[in-house]
Order: sequence, then C-alpha cells, then structure tokens
Amino acid sequence: MSGAAGGAGGSPCLGAAAAASCSSAGSTYSAATAGGAGVAGRLRARVLEHIFSYLELADLMNCSLVCWHWNNVLADENSEVWRSLCTRNLGDEALRSDILCNLPTYKGKLKAYQHALSSHDCSRNVYVKKNGFTLHRNPIAQSTDGARGKIGFSEGRHAWEIWWEGPLGTVAVIGIATKRAAMQCQGYVALLGSDDQSWGWNLVDNNLLHNGEVSGNFPQCNNAPKYQIGERIRVILDMDDKTLAFERGFEFLGVAFRGLPKACLFPAVSAVYGNTEVTMVYLGKPLDG
Repeated sequence: MSGAAGGAGGSPCLGAAAAASCSSAGSTYSAATAGGAGVAGRLRARVLEHIFSYLELADLMNCSLVCWHWNNVLADENSEVWRSLCTRNLGDEALRSDILCNLPTYKGKLKAYQHALSSHDCSRNVYVKKNGFTLHRNPIAQSTDGARGKIGFSEGRHAWEIWWEGPLGTVAVIGIATKRAAMQCQGYVALLGSDDQSWGWNLVDNNLLHNGEVSGNFPQCNNAPKYQIGERIRVILDMDDKTLAFERGFEFLGVAFRGLPKACLFPAVSAVYGNTEVTMVYLGKPLDG
C-alpha cells in the first residue's frame, strides 16, 4: 500500500519520505529473507491467511517483511486477508455499488479509500458521505466550497477518477492543490485556480485556471463537448514530468498543465451548487497507452 489514511490533524504527502520508508523496508525484507524464515516460513498458507485476516493494515505491512513466504501469501490482492480488511474499513454502499467498479481487487479498493477526499481537509459547508468517496455540498448561499484528497504526491505518476452526481451550477472545478490553497471562499467563483497554489479545469465553461487567470480552453479543439452529469473524468498527475492531464472515457484529452512545482500536490475539487455531490476514486499508477 502506498501511504496511510489521513488523520484529523491533516493530510500526508506520498513522496520522498515514503520512498525512503519503502527503501528501508526493502532492506529489512532482504535481511529477513537472507537470514531464513525459521518457524514462520513453515506455517501453511491457509493458516497464515486466517491469522492475517484479523490484522490491520500497518500489521500486514510489517508481516510482509518477515520472510518471502509471508510476503507471497499477502501478494494475492483478492485473498480473504484483503477482503476482510476491505469489509471492515469500507461501507457496504461503496462495496455494493458501482463506485469502485474500475478497481478489480480488494487491495485496490482499500488503497482508493485511503486516498479518498478528506472529511477533515475541506470546507465546513461540505461533508463526505458514509460511502467514504462522495462529497456532498450543503445548500449554503454565496459560498464556494472545496476539498482535498487525504494524500498528496510529490513524486511518481498517479491517476484518479472524478464525477459529478448532481448539477454543476455556474462553477464546477476539478484539479490539484497544495496544502496552502484555500478550500472555501465567499461568492460563486472558480476556487481551484484562483491563486498560485492550485490548478483547475472548470467543467462548466471548459476553462483552465491558475493564479487567478484563465490559461486557455480545454480540451483544445473546436466545439469541445460539455461535461455530462455522471461522466467519469480521469485525472493523471505526473510528478516526474510535472504535468497534469485528463481523460474522458477512453479518450486522452491532452496535457492541461505543465511545469508544476516540486511540491506536495493533492487531488482537489470545488463546487457551488447546493446539494450537489462529487465522487473521487484513486486508481493508482496510470496505464500507458
């Protein structure tokens, strides 16, 4: 798993620190395998799977470093271990609906939950529903309200899906933001892209926004189609190339922003329409081609 769920104190960033942690973990794993597994390596896979199914994520990560045998048991992302952990952490609504339909494994669904929109890093006028993935905006007049994802990124390539399940209103923006970007302001404005700490695509008028300015239309084609309610947009953040791109369906719409800063950037949304809902699902590393 790449990261941990954000707590009430704020949102972590998946980057150099996480990479260092993984590197350290890899050294521990190598040492364990080189030294032999001992009794642990002789336990049957079914016995281990039964024991592991009662553990939480942090314990499972430690178990995967004990020896090759334990690591191999946990490698099956659809095993009873991950199913049990997924069931304990995710609501029935999320698992039974089509919200996670593009994630074929229980481990992938759990990772998406870890990266979902944060109920602690958002405007006071919104809340995350019980399914853990959908943001609901309360009908507050003259306010623009947003939310960040639980985990930000400073390196690597990441993709997530996002879609509106209610009216867009006059402004509906998806994109990315640093931890410093505001998640609420007065009036009905394009909150994402209103300063130098956020980058957004307004789905209402197809404008790209950054630093309070319109940086162009998107996608760059004549008579670009308007966003349709329920349509899933895939956001692709490449922190190695410092670009942000979008896909609609199976169509790559192009790179929207280049030259992103070397900072921790979070998935983000902002909305103005009362009782509208927005869902975000983290997919992991984007597939090439």
